Amino acid sequence: MKHTIIAAFIILTSLAASAQTAPATGTVNTVVFVNSDSLINNYEYYKAVKFKLQDLSQRAQAEITAKGTAFQKEVATYQKTAASLSLVQRTATEKRLAAKQQALQALSQNTGKQLQDEEAEQNTKLYDRITAYLKTYTKTKGYKIVLTYSKSNPSLLYGDESLDVTKEVLAGLNEEYKKETAPAPVK
Repeated sequence: MKHTIIAAFIILTSLAASAQTAPATGTVNTVVFVNSDSLINNYEYYKAVKFKLQDLSQRAQAEITAKGTAFQKEVATYQKTAASLSLVQRTATEKRLAAKQQALQALSQNTGKQLQDEEAEQNTKLYDRITAYLKTYTKTKGYKIVLTYSKSNPSLLYGDESLDVTKEVLAGLNEEYKKETAPAPVK
């Protein structure tokens, strides 16, 4: 009796597995994939975020460069006039310049950290947006799993092109983003 139950269990398990792996004609695949490289490179929201981050980085770099240049000029001026200054004046100027140098280094480090934090926050928002969209998308399509594929980090080595829903997902995400950024109607 025990062997019969085990045999029946094995048969049922193999039938269930084959039913899931070989869909009948007219049924929906429950597993699809998205090419994350294509998705990211063509998602308008990501392009806007990327532009914003690049702009922040460039402005921060410009500020640091300008302050660094001003500091270098101040050091050069000090070096030209150092011989004519008294010991007390030289010591005070060197302390002030050292403090400015430390402040400039701290500004550079803090700005770098702020940019990293902003990038991490934006990446989280991007992930959340895509995930929220996919929850709705998969319910309407009847999919159970959406895998991701990327040439730079391939966890999916092969997927039949019929399972690639990248274009459809991208179109939906861009449409959703377009609605968010559309100007409000004038009354």
